Amino acid sequence: MASRAQFWVVAASLAALWLPAARGQVFVVGKNTATDGMVTEFHPTRVELPSQPLTERGRRDLLRMLEAEQGFAHRALPMGGQGLTLQANGTLSPDSDAIRDALYKKGISAQAGDRVVVTNLHFEKDRLIIDLDGGPFKKHRWLSHVQFNDNNVVAPEDQPTGSRVTLVFEKFIPDLTSAEIKSLLEPVIDFGVKTSEEAYANTLPEPLKLAVADHRVLVGMNHRMVLAALGQPVMKVREKIDDASGNKYEEWIYGRTPQTIRFVRFVGDRVVLIKVAELGKPIEVHDKDEMAGYINPDAVRTVALGDAKPDEEGSGKQAPPPSLRREGEQQTAPGSPSLVQLPPDKKDQQGKPEQQLQSNLR
Repeated sequence: MASRAQFWVVAASLAALWLPAARGQVFVVGKNTATDGMVTEFHPTRVELPSQPLTERGRRDLLRMLEAEQGFAHRALPMGGQGLTLQANGTLSPDSDAIRDALYKKGISAQAGDRVVVTNLHFEKDRLIIDLDGGPFKKHRWLSHVQFNDNNVVAPEDQPTGSRVTLVFEKFIPDLTSAEIKSLLEPVIDFGVKTSEEAYANTLPEPLKLAVADHRVLVGMNHRMVLAALGQPVMKVREKIDDASGNKYEEWIYGRTPQTIRFVRFVGDRVVLIKVAELGKPIEVHDKDEMAGYINPDAVRTVALGDAKPDEEGSGKQAPPPSLRREGEQQTAPGSPSLVQLPPDKKDQQGKPEQQLQSNLR
């Protein structure tokens, strides 16, 4: 008994010496440590808002242009809950402390700089609700409550990991374009990623590159150049016939009244006519080539094997097909009878089997 009592005394003494040192080495991760550097500085936007409310056509255009659009998060987005609320040209709520608290308790849907995708748009009277990466809430399916022999009819879905941004306006949603909506969302999401059209513009000569950067369309541009300069048009008018020339053309229309409206006419893959209608000014017409001698490489035709040679173009003659015969050897058309010469028959040395065979082949 004495030895057991002495053992517990020694153990208690060692614990008393070790616990203060151990307590001093404990590292506790708190809210400030976990969310350090995630909340970035906020700068409000300055986008001019139209006075007219959003029309049904504008709503469909926003759905078509913004759904499945990709961008980069400018700040950390919390997972679940109502997400972030952004006043148009105004403040962002909740405040920085509340955002840190949501990031710490609910988790992070996207870090600053992560790619996000717009998966759903919902329109209300004075706000536009934008779900990112599937949204913050689980989609309810009544089949998830149905079981057959203690087995679920549908497989259980994963928990949502998306986020939500609500863009709030003063009285109603103005008649905004998709580009203006992206500008209003810039404090939260950056949609200015490089597209294939912008990458294509970098391959153009300097004058055309400057025109694309200034959002100017020149007579002689192709479809890709116009898309790089002005983006997708508001409306397309196709398969129209010009009364003067009789050619079929396609017209792209940019802008809405009272803004400046541009009519860009294509014949084939080339701009042949540009009309600019600006409020209070006469219509500006461009119908002369403005490409300064630039030739689109896509319009250059390479003569392939079997095509007409340069000296034969325009004569209507077709170059002969490739052959393994040497130059000067006789060449017959495919399927025509040809002469075949065989060694003489040993049984009939006096006959002329070559002539007989030739006559049979003919």
